[in-house]
Amino acid sequence: MEQGQGATNNAPKHRKTDSPVQRWRPVSTQASSPKAHLDDLSNSARKQTVGTSISDSENLASDENTMEVMGEKYPSSVEVDVPLMRFLKGKGGSVQKQIEQETGVKIIFPSAKEETLVALEGKSAESIRKASERISKILEEAVQSPMLDYSHFISLPLAIHPALVEKLNNFQRSILGASASNVDSDKDESLSEGSMEEIDEAANPSVSVKLPVKEEISVIVKMDNKGSQPEFGIDKSIFIKPKTFHLTVLMLKLWNKDRIAQASEVLQSISSQVNEALENRPISIRLKGLTCMKGSPARARVVYAPVLEIGGEGRLVRACKVITDAFVKSGLVLERDAKQELRLHATIMNVRHRKSKKSNRRNDSFDARAIFRQYGEQDWGEYPVPAVHLSQRFKFDEGGYYHCCCSIPLPEVAQTE
Repeated sequence: MEQGQGATNNAPKHRKTDSPVQRWRPVSTQASSPKAHLDDLSNSARKQTVGTSISDSENLASDENTMEVMGEKYPSSVEVDVPLMRFLKGKGGSVQKQIEQETGVKIIFPSAKEETLVALEGKSAESIRKASERISKILEEAVQSPMLDYSHFISLPLAIHPALVEKLNNFQRSILGASASNVDSDKDESLSEGSMEEIDEAANPSVSVKLPVKEEISVIVKMDNKGSQPEFGIDKSIFIKPKTFHLTVLMLKLWNKDRIAQASEVLQSISSQVNEALENRPISIRLKGLTCMKGSPARARVVYAPVLEIGGEGRLVRACKVITDAFVKSGLVLERDAKQELRLHATIMNVRHRKSKKSNRRNDSFDARAIFRQYGEQDWGEYPVPAVHLSQRFKFDEGGYYHCCCSIPLPEVAQTE
């Protein structure tokens, strides 16, 4: 992203005394009311929100007059996390330029990529206040926008079961044919390019049973030399990577280290409550059948295996609710995500992961009717759930599963002799 007109290598001419530093916090994830947040923001040019306090508004007004006589500018700065910086700049610096023109405040971005302090230079405290309000509004819209992707999620790992991983490898081979003989050889590159706008379409686990070659023929239709079926819209990239199998409990946008640390603390703090919701007994799930999400097998977008709790007592759902409630209360969950209904499912195929840049993501789909005829009633297996992870998207541990920021154990299944 290019820097806008105000982004130069010249250091801002601040006064020798410390300028006020504002730290933006999203309304959408605050436990306090939006009004309280806006009131705090209105005073942001007159009070520091990070570090020591600065003069009150009367002193600032007096200070401002002094500076104008001296021909200086009123300095301030706002802390903007690195993932949000591009939204404040805008394409070609368009957003930055608009704010500068509207408020008369010069915005100076840091020269180093990892720095977070954006300098503001205005001729009055009022101009700084107006610029701060505009910046706050832009960043608030950014965190709510699909343009800022989810960075982390709460997962129930299932890829720890080798038999489960092998079953999905066999499922993919049966669909893609011999040309996809090493379906899980590469890292989960498709996820690094895709978008996960909803919990419903997160990459989740599933399995399949290897079938005799004769039965597989009914699924394989006109393959090309890259292991894809152009006329059905089926290719390798839309399959979920076996080594990342999981169930998704909650999607999170954690755009700085503080939010990641807070999320880790929240998860660890509720370990005992989660296990109490499970009645301190092991929990297992069964994956059975196939279902389409938002569509039909003829024009499928997401194909998944429904999740059944062994015993049907509802313990897993209660445990997930404990997790969700704790994260909502902490202020780490966006308002619209807090309203999402939990639907545990195991995604097998998802067109959002398609690598082809030519496909129209909005209208992308594939014909899954042959797959449903073959596997629609399949019992994929029963598996214990051993832990809850705070997982990071786009980053993977040595075993191929999503990087674990922190985890809590669930009651273990007793080992039999």
